Amino acid sequence: IRRDPKVQWGIRLKFHSRWKDTADTVIIGGGCVGVSLAYHLAKGGMKDVVLLEKSELTAGSTWHAAGLTAYYHPGINLKKVHYNSIKLYETLEEETGQAVGFHQPGSIRIASTAVRVDELKYQMARAHWHPTPQFLITPERVQELFPLLNMDKVLAGLYNPGDGHIDPYSLTMALAAGARMYGAQIYNPAPVTGLTPTSEGTWDVQTPHGTIRAKRIVNATGFWAREVGNLIGFQHPTIPVHHQYVVTATVPEVKALKTELPVIRDLEGSYYLRQERDGLLFGPYEKMEKMVLQDSWVRDGVPPGFGKELFESDLDRIMDHVEMAMEMVPVLKTADIINIVSGPITYTPDLLPMVGPHQGASNYWTAIGFGYGVIHAGGIGKFLSDWIISGEPPYDLIECDPNRYGRWTDVPYMCAKARESYGYNNVVGFPKEERFAGRPTYRTSGVYNLLKDKASMGFHSGWEQPHWFCKDGDDAGYKWMEKEIMEGGYEVDIKNVTEDFGVLGVAGPSARKVLQKITDEDLSDAGFKFLHCKTIKLAGIPTQAIRISYTGELGWELYMEQKDMAALYQAIMAAGQEEGIDNFGTYAMNSMRLEKGFRGWGAEMNCDTNPLEAGLEYFIKLNKPADFIGKAALQEVKAQGLKRKLSYLTMDTDNVDPEGNETIWLNGKVVGNTTSGAYSYSTQQSLAFAYLPVELCSVGQKVEVEMLGRKYAAMVVQEPLVLTEPTRTRLQKKSKSKA
Repeated sequence: IRRDPKVQWGIRLKFHSRWKDTADTVIIGGGCVGVSLAYHLAKGGMKDVVLLEKSELTAGSTWHAAGLTAYYHPGINLKKVHYNSIKLYETLEEETGQAVGFHQPGSIRIASTAVRVDELKYQMARAHWHPTPQFLITPERVQELFPLLNMDKVLAGLYNPGDGHIDPYSLTMALAAGARMYGAQIYNPAPVTGLTPTSEGTWDVQTPHGTIRAKRIVNATGFWAREVGNLIGFQHPTIPVHHQYVVTATVPEVKALKTELPVIRDLEGSYYLRQERDGLLFGPYEKMEKMVLQDSWVRDGVPPGFGKELFESDLDRIMDHVEMAMEMVPVLKTADIINIVSGPITYTPDLLPMVGPHQGASNYWTAIGFGYGVIHAGGIGKFLSDWIISGEPPYDLIECDPNRYGRWTDVPYMCAKARESYGYNNVVGFPKEERFAGRPTYRTSGVYNLLKDKASMGFHSGWEQPHWFCKDGDDAGYKWMEKEIMEGGYEVDIKNVTEDFGVLGVAGPSARKVLQKITDEDLSDAGFKFLHCKTIKLAGIPTQAIRISYTGELGWELYMEQKDMAALYQAIMAAGQEEGIDNFGTYAMNSMRLEKGFRGWGAEMNCDTNPLEAGLEYFIKLNKPADFIGKAALQEVKAQGLKRKLSYLTMDTDNVDPEGNETIWLNGKVVGNTTSGAYSYSTQQSLAFAYLPVELCSVGQKVEVEMLGRKYAAMVVQEPLVLTEPTRTRLQKKSKSKA
């Protein structure tokens, strides 16, 4: 029966449900991520949830996954996803009555170099203010937990109790049972053959068995994501990667253990290893030059019928890692290999999934690009269901925004970046590190060629942006608008012109004087007010007009077509020679904005904060008649009172500076976290913004900031340490009037 799709379909329709013609949400894809979303939506109260699976549940990447579950993530926001997944998996069997095969022996990340130890200390400083259990442990404790290790090179371990592994098939079936229990419908085999948007913003989802009219659709199709995206004109930047893991027969030393071994991740060896029954399972991440992309699927599509098949294994390709694993875990030398699994997992260029509503198609959502779908499934299902049901994301997950990619993410870039991301999976990660595979894209500004040899370039949404400039002798080293227009009935056209226009910033005490040399427009304080914007003409620039805005201490921002950018840059540099004009990058700008007490988007301001606790009440008029977006929510926040506020810290440091997300301590307890930090060259000290309880926000309050395993003294001070230009001007005028 399972080999005959028609018979299987008839049985499922007869005994499980009748075909639905309408749905609130249609989820396409029956892997662990898609089924988790169906479970969470139905449990959250959505009545008409339908999941369509083209063959059978878990087909694709889920069924052959190694099933690792880890609290650990090097980022900040995804820690919440991992945490929510594990907490769900701990209770899912009791809730649904379905066994999930969840083992929680813990995990250890092994550090065998001094740099690795620093990396673990760095991660500890970013973990204490999260609920995730995480500990930096000694070699003796590592050996106690994993007695089969060769300890010759082990210097330390990062230990997460509660980590482990789960059976991906059983997990998915338990989630499916829960989804059905709460009212969701799961149809398979039901391949989607067409997706047609309607004028009302809904979708007609075509299958061989009929059409479903859906209020929204969610693409959760794993390595079929590009093909489903192609049905509506999108080319999602996802690519299948060959990932191998090895399973051994029974190992006597493992069988003799009384407790299950924790999962280990040998970072220098770039592999994970866990107990599999009485044997071992280990999976490496090959280097860039050896790993294999299934790029033919990008070009020609996934072969018809591929679902629970595997690739040919290639032990020679991973022998370097096998030998390192044998050195670290000597019992592997005499273990018999009974299976080598080589299957496709999906990568995006930056290794992070694409989660949320997609611009350019109303009510089209994605949950794709999961290289680690098992640990992400539970948390992402909860995250997306909360967002869909309430209309707001429950927390900031902007790094997974599907709209971070665009036309610039072409196939050569995607392949180069996926190869780099896979090959660099376990390399030491440094703050502010840049990776250069696939760069530059075609997104280069009009001044890129003028500046590329003078600057160390950073990468932002496909653009090359100078982080810092070299001196002589140095080496260069959402809201979501479419939804508002549709629901509000506004007569507005949205066009993405990001690639057509460039921006130059001119800042500093002489910026106004320099710009005045090349325009007849009045740029005086009286003629061009703070936060005003005008269209002006500049001498010697062929373009019709330049848009210019004055942002106070952040300077003047000039917007022009890319073709005019080089000419404008050269005109400004020529005009400023007498004033000693020079280039500056984003690192210098970050340091200077901290000196002035300016908040940064994505740091002090994000989806997890509100303007009142961020100290931005000056920019908000809650008593204005207009019912602006967020007004009611802010009024409620103000009425309830704040529990924390953004504070401004100076720090006593040595050779390390804060960068954000460090843990803040007081009297041995975690009390908050930094949001951003840098060294202040004007005041010769380290500065940081931090969120602290309101009772700890008074000027003079002393706290400690954890960095690289040490706690550094810090103090709340009055912001800013360096006055802004408008403030200086006002004080100067006041002083003169008194004189």
